[in-house]
Amino acid sequence: MANPPSALYPAPSVVLSVGGSLLNDGKPNAEMAKKLAEAIRSAGVPCGIVCGGGVQARKKVERARKKTGSEFEADLAGIKITYKNADALRLALGAEAGPKVFKDFKTARKAAGRQKFIVMGGTIPGITTDADSALLAEALGAKRLVNVSNTAIYDSDPKTNPNAKKFGTMSYAELISLAQKSDARMAGTHFVFDLLACSLIARSRIETHFVDGRDAGQLKAAILGQPHNGTVVRG
Repeated sequence: MANPPSALYPAPSVVLSVGGSLLNDGKPNAEMAKKLAEAIRSAGVPCGIVCGGGVQARKKVERARKKTGSEFEADLAGIKITYKNADALRLALGAEAGPKVFKDFKTARKAAGRQKFIVMGGTIPGITTDADSALLAEALGAKRLVNVSNTAIYDSDPKTNPNAKKFGTMSYAELISLAQKSDARMAGTHFVFDLLACSLIARSRIETHFVDGRDAGQLKAAILGQPHNGTVVRG
């Protein structure tokens, strides 16, 4: 993505997909938003950022599902919470994150260069914030995506399997295979990284890092493309 003539910053070279589990444990977690913002700013590079919904979103999703019987309405309920989480992170990042949370990719792309951080929530029903982050990376021409959650990628759930194998590196095909086992395409479902997002990063060859966002040093390293203790998907 070329910088417009009036650009104040370079075009973002990295996009962050910030897991809602970090930002919302039943209500927006202002303290975690502050810690994430400090780590992001310390990397010193322009970023696109997409925020997930977390615990509060899952509760809203289930309530809407029971009330309406509609997955479309359930998705909309979850998306509203992603905007709240995104706004909390935007405020923590300060003036360089601009005056608003973006809700579509074209508007977000127009702001690139005029502000250092482009912050978004979810976009449309049926698409997770994982996929939104991959689409934002494509829109901005970013070649690195960082999935900021509380885990790397394992071959099984490390919470229930003490012998779960962590991947240091893996290919796009391996990630897609793993995602196919867990992608239910329902609002509020938790994926390592959903299947659509995996397909998007594969088609555009976007190097993707999975890192524990609770560790500021690890997050900064992933943003800069440096070695870290998480998982890197490429090739």
